[in-house]
Amino acid sequence: MIKDTAKKIYIILIIIFMYAPIATLVALSFNASKTRSKWGGFTFKWYRELMANEEILQALMNTLLIAFAASIIATIIGTAACISIMGLNRKSRAIILGITNIPMLNADIVTGISLMLLFISLGIKFGTGTILLSHITFCIPYVILSVMPRMQRLNPYIYEAALDLGAGPVYGFSKVVFPEILPGILSGFLMAFTMSLDDFIITHFTKGAGVDTLSTKIYTEVKKGIKPEMYALSTLIFITVLVLLFLVNKAPLDKKEQAK
Repeated sequence: MIKDTAKKIYIILIIIFMYAPIATLVALSFNASKTRSKWGGFTFKWYRELMANEEILQALMNTLLIAFAASIIATIIGTAACISIMGLNRKSRAIILGITNIPMLNADIVTGISLMLLFISLGIKFGTGTILLSHITFCIPYVILSVMPRMQRLNPYIYEAALDLGAGPVYGFSKVVFPEILPGILSGFLMAFTMSLDDFIITHFTKGAGVDTLSTKIYTEVKKGIKPEMYALSTLIFITVLVLLFLVNKAPLDKKEQAK
């Protein structure tokens, strides 16, 4: 009895530590006072000012466009890389997988400075393009990490059987291989999108003047004092993620109910 109570208290404490800061952020987004230390009444003022703040909205647009483009391109390249890696022998495969894991273990500041020096040496002008290239670069290993387990579980003889039965390489891949690795591809895409959306250090070193993502914009705002509009924006992002998680988790449950 005591042991079960202790477990419940432990879980409750973990939930409080995880979500108390978010609850505070949401509350402050509705606080009429700019002072965070006192409650000035309930208001939607900061949400209205957020919609009128072109700088923040432009940073949000840049963040979403770069994240979507980088994750899509990284997913395509990473999936193609997994297919190619599976064609290697065991020793070569282990070496290549070890190399692809290095960017994930490497410090972001090292990756950011390295990419910055590369762009400078190649004479590439810093801007949205350099941010996109950088995000694609560090997102590819995460896609490979997500897709590779699915590729390793796939029975290679199924694809060969499809070819023997008259299917072409493209048709055989789309009908046999692709459905089997699709969960891994989607997982890799979401992982890449999340990493791109959240990145600050690499973006800071590879962005040009006048180009901002949400992370770099918030960093700039911190020096002057964070505006309450940022609380409103963070609340909207949190609610959006919450709704997406609910929809993603609800879909499998609906399928199970239909199967019953």
